[in-house]
Amino acid sequence: MMRVRTALISVSDKRNITQFCLALSSMGIKILSSGGTASALRKAGMQITDVSEFTGSPEMFGGRVKTLHPKVHGGILFRRGNKADEDEAQKNGIEPIDMVVVNLYPFEKVAADHKSSQSDIVENIDIGGPSLLRAAAKNFEHVAVVTDPEDYDSIVSELREGNGALSDKTRYSLMLKAFARTSDYDWAISRHFAKQVQEEFPEYLELRLQKAYDLRYGENPHQRALAYRQLGKISIFDSKIHSAKQMSYNNFVDANAALDLIKEFFGNTATVIIKHTNPCGGATADTLAESCEKAYRTDPLAAFGGIIAFSKRVDLETAEVIGDKFLDVIVAPGYDDDALEYLKRKEARRILDVTSLLGVVLERKKRYSWVAGGMLYQEEDGRVYSSRDAKVVSKRAPTKQELDSMFFATIFAKHAKSNAVIISNSDQLIGVGAGQMSRIDSCRIAIAKAKANKFDLRGTVASSDAFLPFRDTLDELADAGVTALCQPGGSLRDSDIIDAANERGMAMIFTGLRHFKH
Repeated sequence: MMRVRTALISVSDKRNITQFCLALSSMGIKILSSGGTASALRKAGMQITDVSEFTGSPEMFGGRVKTLHPKVHGGILFRRGNKADEDEAQKNGIEPIDMVVVNLYPFEKVAADHKSSQSDIVENIDIGGPSLLRAAAKNFEHVAVVTDPEDYDSIVSELREGNGALSDKTRYSLMLKAFARTSDYDWAISRHFAKQVQEEFPEYLELRLQKAYDLRYGENPHQRALAYRQLGKISIFDSKIHSAKQMSYNNFVDANAALDLIKEFFGNTATVIIKHTNPCGGATADTLAESCEKAYRTDPLAAFGGIIAFSKRVDLETAEVIGDKFLDVIVAPGYDDDALEYLKRKEARRILDVTSLLGVVLERKKRYSWVAGGMLYQEEDGRVYSSRDAKVVSKRAPTKQELDSMFFATIFAKHAKSNAVIISNSDQLIGVGAGQMSRIDSCRIAIAKAKANKFDLRGTVASSDAFLPFRDTLDELADAGVTALCQPGGSLRDSDIIDAANERGMAMIFTGLRHFKH
């Protein structure tokens, strides 16, 4: 246990600081303070000692130098019980400071405000605060360091129960929090100024993550797991979750895949369905309810236990289309009150409101893949081919409807695991083949799925996420009734594939844009 007799208070965030200091003072703890904090405490009628009085040195340079003084840092850092330190402290008139209560200038908030000038931002880089926190944290065996207002009540309770003393365990916990805060603060400053030189791929890459959501387990029950958000970023963990059940690791993985896909349709009226990160349903329509009905018709069996996502706010009519269907997660940018109450009748559903993510998901992001001892880092696949750039390579040019259908199909090919072959018309996903070791197998699965769900494939189109290495895929599609094919091109056998398209009377375009997704 360590007795607190003197506390140094210097806070930017003044939430509950007066009540906290009144409690400290009532226990006979001497209060040192400066600047705005000292003014606030005096207004509350408290007797405090100003830091400048304590050090015998005035504040300087408009407050830039207040606590940077040997009497302050010496009082924090000298080791109690160490005879040499104690003798040196006495020789230099250094009195012990047993508690440091500091939170930092709001750099992150000021830097994020587009109205802030460069001068405002620079002046909100705290110097004395981090120095005090680090000094107190370093000497945690003898000094308590407090940086979070949320800790005030528990500290007061422990001081009262311990006759003005704090336990080793508490001081250790407070030390960890202080070092985490100074580390996060320095990182925020570094990233702010790095952004000004637009280093998308810097020499050194540092990711800062913080705990966001408890998970019962990972992909499988024997795997431990926890969800972390990237510090300073809005994440899927910030969605409003309406659910009696906790989101799982796999729920978040699939919900993120659904969010990535549905963002392709923001501005339209669309529904998509995801199962194990692959699309298994999708449609656009005049109303959200109609798009939902059509998306389910793609593959009702695969949609069982899937994740459904909407491009617009869900109304009651759409909720009634969902009805009692078994879905793990529903994702949408908001829900009408009656629709939400209707959907919540099935308690096993997790209902995510991603309204807070709408602006964020439209930003160009980076993708990370962890490998042994490192990480692969790339831009997201944020493009779908431009119709102006696509090259018609067949003798027969595609019709306007076929062009629209191929673009629609390619959106889903981009979000399906490679090798992917997608069959669709202009507003409805019809067949999906994905994640196979050979493209012809994906093609056969897409055709089989479409036929199993009683779709007429005559006049439909197909999209392949990568080039066709052989003509067999095109022949299978033509035999099924597909009339147009979209692919990147780039195979050594492109001329053979073009000949096959002409032989079968198919229209074919090359986009020059591959969409591998591993």
